[in-house]
Amino acid sequence: METVLIIEDEPAMLRGLEDNFRANGFSVITASDGESGLSKALDAQVDLIILDIMLPKINGYEICQILRKKGIGVPIIMLTAKSEESDIVLGLNLGADDYVTKPFSIRQLLARASALLRRTKQQGPAVYSFGPYVLDIQAMRLTCNGNDVVLSPKEFRLLEFFVTHAGRALTRDQILNAVWGYDSPSGPRCVDRFVTTLRQKVEPDPIEAYLHTYHP
Repeated sequence: METVLIIEDEPAMLRGLEDNFRANGFSVITASDGESGLSKALDAQVDLIILDIMLPKINGYEICQILRKKGIGVPIIMLTAKSEESDIVLGLNLGADDYVTKPFSIRQLLARASALLRRTKQQGPAVYSFGPYVLDIQAMRLTCNGNDVVLSPKEFRLLEFFVTHAGRALTRDQILNAVWGYDSPSGPRCVDRFVTTLRQKVEPDPIEAYLHTYHP
């Protein structure tokens, strides 16, 4: 059963959304203000967030921005009474995955929610975190405690390959083929050089090792 967090301050709207999502097989968590909604989004294991923009205490834009900065990639659908393009673009730029403008059809919202969850399962997460680092694959951006870490395109692709294959032992040939391509003239030792450079950027403290080398 998939869990949806609904953050909405209008009682009638919140109750209607809760009833409809439960009727369609979801486990539902609710919050009626931005502060409690953010707390539940940070603490609970949820598969989807339905997020109203105009909320007391903390608005939906701020919630979305905080979650993405913390590396939480759970899909977010924003609910908004605003139809201005700039408001919609702002929400999407802050990390929302979709939006629905009020008034809306509950069937449409449920269909969008199901489609978004299907795409998420097929694609896997777009944001990964390890230690103080957050890797946003779609934005091609690595941050450390919110600050950008500059990577070359090849370094980014290498790190992406590592985080999407975390916990696996990878050979040099596997890495070379995935990052450089099967027809690359580069040899396996090229991998060692790039791994060394990458380590210098993501492991400034040798005690905090994220990349491990195994010798058979």
